[in-house]
Amino acid sequence: MKKTTEGNLCQCHLADQKLKELLQTIDSDVAEQTREEGCPCGGKLHRADYERKPRGGAKWAKRDSFCCGLEGCRRRRTPPSVRFLGRRVYAGFVVVLVTAMMHGLKPERVEVIREQLGIDRRTLERWRQWWLRAFVQSGFWKAAKARFAPSVEEASLPMTLCERFEIDRPDGLVLVLKFLAPITVRAGMRYPSM
Repeated sequence: MKKTTEGNLCQCHLADQKLKELLQTIDSDVAEQTREEGCPCGGKLHRADYERKPRGGAKWAKRDSFCCGLEGCRRRRTPPSVRFLGRRVYAGFVVVLVTAMMHGLKPERVEVIREQLGIDRRTLERWRQWWLRAFVQSGFWKAAKARFAPSVEEASLPMTLCERFEIDRPDGLVLVLKFLAPITVRAGMRYPSM
C-alpha cells in the first residue's frame, strides 16, 4: 500500500456505511452457523446476545451469542466476530485502522482523526502496545504468522497486516477482520487484556 494514499484509504473505510452493513451480515451468517451446530453437549442453543454500544461510528446494539438450553449445561457459545475485537469498546475495524494509520500519517493528522472519533490518546497508546506485546506473544499469532512469506514485520502491526491483505482492494479490510476473527472469542487467543 502506498504511504501517500493509506491515510485517505483508511479514512474512507472508517466512513463507509456499506462496510458496516457487510460486517453485520458476515457476523449474522457466522452466528446462524454456530446456532445450527448447537452445543457440544448436544443441547439446542438459544439467543443470549450481549448488549454493545461500540464507539467509532458503528451502530451495532448487540454482539451475537448463544446459551445452551439443556438443563445442567447452560454453556455459552459466542461466535467469532468481524465487528468486534474482543471486549474492546471501539469497533474492531476502528482499532485496526486507526492503529495502522499511526505508521503512515503525520502525527498531526492522526491527532485530528483521533479527536473526530473521540479516542483518548492513552487508549491509542494501549492499542499500540497491545499489538506490539500481547498480540505478538499470543498463541494465535505464533501459529498464524507462519502463513506469511516473507514474514510480517511485527514492529509495524497492524499496518503490515493491512498491507498483506491489500486493504486498498474492496474486500481487503474484510479479509483482515476475518483473519483476526478467532481472537474475538475467549478460546481463540489467550492474551493479556489491553
